[in-house]
Amino acid sequence: MRVLIVLPGALGDVIRALPLLGRLRRGAPGACLGWVVEPLSSPLLEGHPWLDEVVRVPRRGGLRGAIQALRAVRAFRPDVALDLGRGAKSALFALWSGARRRLGFARGDAREASWLVATERLPEQGSQRAKLEQYLAFGDVLGLPPVEVAFGLEPTPQERLDAARMLDGLSPPRIAACVGSSCPARRWFSDRTAGALEVLVARTRGSAVLLGTAADTAFAAAVAQRSQVPLRNLSGRTDLRQLLAILAQVDVVVGPDSGALHLAAALGTPVVSLWGATSAVRSAPWGSEHLVVEGRAPCAPCFLRHCPIGRVCMRGIEVDAVVARAREALGA
Repeated sequence: MRVLIVLPGALGDVIRALPLLGRLRRGAPGACLGWVVEPLSSPLLEGHPWLDEVVRVPRRGGLRGAIQALRAVRAFRPDVALDLGRGAKSALFALWSGARRRLGFARGDAREASWLVATERLPEQGSQRAKLEQYLAFGDVLGLPPVEVAFGLEPTPQERLDAARMLDGLSPPRIAACVGSSCPARRWFSDRTAGALEVLVARTRGSAVLLGTAADTAFAAAVAQRSQVPLRNLSGRTDLRQLLAILAQVDVVVGPDSGALHLAAALGTPVVSLWGATSAVRSAPWGSEHLVVEGRAPCAPCFLRHCPIGRVCMRGIEVDAVVARAREALGA
């Protein structure tokens, strides 16, 4: 049997779908497993021990890129396609793959009429069920036995050495602040981020490191400038595999809703996650659900990319609450 997972998009979603991949591998050990993914998340899947083939599709590229992507998907020749992406794009890939059996979400859980492409649909999941569990529900429809949640992610020995060099000289406990998010409405604030790190470093006698993409460098610089204690600023200086190796070697991670938090949780690192514009019930990092800090507002969660009223929900998150959760994580 050849099974194709279709989930091209966001890093956090790809990470939360890895337990389904593990369930497929253990429940159908002889199956050939493929995954349709965009370049941003593909470094996590290339060389993954549970996966046989990575079908990389460009995020952009116009008509030529679309044709190349569809050809790559068709070349896998799956018997079953699992549309985890919910939208029209992933539904098109599932349809074009030629798989006769196409599993997708129910109408109430999907977007852009993608449910019409599926030959079978999951029972409705609802907005209050964690995304990771929603993805695992595909295994229920396939009749696979339940298994323990696992992600199969681990840095290579060389990646561990490189991360150790980047963290060299930082005293334990090492506190990592993942400052970025794909949606500006989810961000916390530079002064409060600096304040929380100052208190944590002082109380634990540890050290702090700032992590983020190139798009987060200005915010990270503002945090470093406001901080009264030294911070190691690695924002914009790591690729995805380097980030993975660093997150595996720190003691706690703090930050707003982002793919980096899910990556840390998948590696077993405790995560203090900050919520306002999005839903902790649905998306809290696996295993760190008890460490969430939520900001309250009548409109939260709004799921907007840009907040028109100054991120009132995130302003409701106080430094003391974040420090308390981080100390709880370190104590555990």
